[in-house]
Amino acid sequence: MSMSDPLGDMLTRIRNAQSAKKKEVISPASRLRESVLEVLKKEGYILGYERYNVKAGIDELRIQLKYFEGASVIKEIYRVSTPGRRVYSSVKDLPRVYNGLGISIVSTPQGVMSDSDARKANVGGEILCQVF
Repeated sequence: MSMSDPLGDMLTRIRNAQSAKKKEVISPASRLRESVLEVLKKEGYILGYERYNVKAGIDELRIQLKYFEGASVIKEIYRVSTPGRRVYSSVKDLPRVYNGLGISIVSTPQGVMSDSDARKANVGGEILCQVF
């Protein structure tokens, strides 16, 4: 059975693991998921992640979640652009999440980056998800 929204699945796994106070969560690996995790790590929302081989041709990502004083660092994480409804934005129309306290993760021609990096690079793209 194929999955229709792999990125949405990973975000849901992270959301569920944080509500259950887990230290880490495992998700199937892909380049897009790894790029999104790299942005989350760079912005300080997760401790880190590692890609490891389960068996020939199958890799998984082990994501270390981050907590501060017992509360999860990620308060909200949700998918904006879905397989049924893609959401694109030019650089001047990129949304601000909670007036700059959160981030939007954007897929641009120059790669996956946060909304602030996309503004600095002066590129727009598909808004993948928002994190606060």
